[in-house]
Amino acid sequence: MPEDRARRGRYPLRLRRGPTEWERQRPSWREARPVLIAGALKRALARPSGNWYVVGASRDITADRPSGRTVAGVELVLWRDGGGRLHAGPGACPHLGAPLKDSRVHCGTLVCHWHGLALDGAPFPGWDPVPAHDDGVLAWVRLDRAGGEEPLDGPVVPVRPAAAGSVAAVYTGFGTCEPEDVVANRLDPWHGAWLHPYSFVDLTVVSTPAGDRAADPAADGFAVDVSFKVAGRAVVPVRAVFTAPEPRTVVMHITEGEGAGSVVETHATPLAADRQGRPRTAVVEAVVAVSGRPGFALARAAAPALRPLMRTVAGRLWRDDLAYAERRWELRSTGRFPG
Repeated sequence: MPEDRARRGRYPLRLRRGPTEWERQRPSWREARPVLIAGALKRALARPSGNWYVVGASRDITADRPSGRTVAGVELVLWRDGGGRLHAGPGACPHLGAPLKDSRVHCGTLVCHWHGLALDGAPFPGWDPVPAHDDGVLAWVRLDRAGGEEPLDGPVVPVRPAAAGSVAAVYTGFGTCEPEDVVANRLDPWHGAWLHPYSFVDLTVVSTPAGDRAADPAADGFAVDVSFKVAGRAVVPVRAVFTAPEPRTVVMHITEGEGAGSVVETHATPLAADRQGRPRTAVVEAVVAVSGRPGFALARAAAPALRPLMRTVAGRLWRDDLAYAERRWELRSTGRFPG
C-alpha cells in the first residue's frame, strides 16, 4: 500500500476503468438543491467588499499607454507612473471631456491628446482620482459611491501561491447578467461534469456549507472530488474547495492532488447597461497554478507561451458558464426563476 501511494504521488495521471457516456452519469439535480445554492449566495452577497472592483489583469495596464474601463457605470482611465504605481480616475478630461483612454503617458504623467492637460494622479479641479490597487495579478479600483459600503483600505484578495513559484494567467469574458448570476454559477459545483463533459468527469460534492452557521467565509465552502480530462481515459483527480470571500468573488482552491495549492479566482465586475438597458458583467478569472514537481520549473520558464493556453481553457469553460449566468438573469428579470 505505501508503494501504491508513492506511485500515485509520482504519476498524477490515472486511467479510468472505462468510459462513461455523458447521459449515463449519475444525476446530480437532487443534491444540487436550490435552497442550498441560494443560501450560499445570500451569505456571499452579505460579505463586505469595501467597494473594491476588479478591472482586469495587472499586466494589461502598462507604463506606455493608458487603459480605459467602465465599472458599475463609471467611466475610468488607468495608467502607471514612472515607478510602475497604478493610478485611476474619471475617464473624461476635466477640460472639455476628451476620452483620457486615448491620451498618452509621458514620464508617468497622463497627457490629454486634445489640449495637453497633464494629470499626475493627484486631484485636479473637476477631476478626482479613485483608489487603485495592484495585487501583482489583478488591478482593482475602489468606487465608494457605486459600492455604497464602508470603504476598506484594500480589496479582499484571496490567499495565493507565492508569485516566484507559480504561473498566473487571467481570462476576461463578458455576459448579459449581473454579478450575482456569475457567483451563483460558481456556487453550483454540481453542474461541472454535466455542463463541461469535455473537461470534467467523476465529480462528487463531498461536503457543503453548514448553512447560516458558516459565518467564516473560509469555512463556508463546497468541497468537490473531480477528475480533469487529459486524453482518452487519462484523467487527473483532485479535490477542490469553492468559497466566496466577498460578494463578487468565488475562489477554487486545489487542496489535494496534482497542483495542490493552486487557486482559480472568479471575479464578477458590473459594467454599464447595454443599449436595451440590460446589465453587463465582466468575468475576470485568475488562474494561479503551482506544483511541487521538479518539472514545474520548466512550466514557469515557459509562462509566456503557457498563458494563452490557460486563457483558452478558461474561455471554453466560460462559454458555457456565461450561458448559465445569462439564462439565470433572464429568468430572474422576467419573474420566471424557479422558487
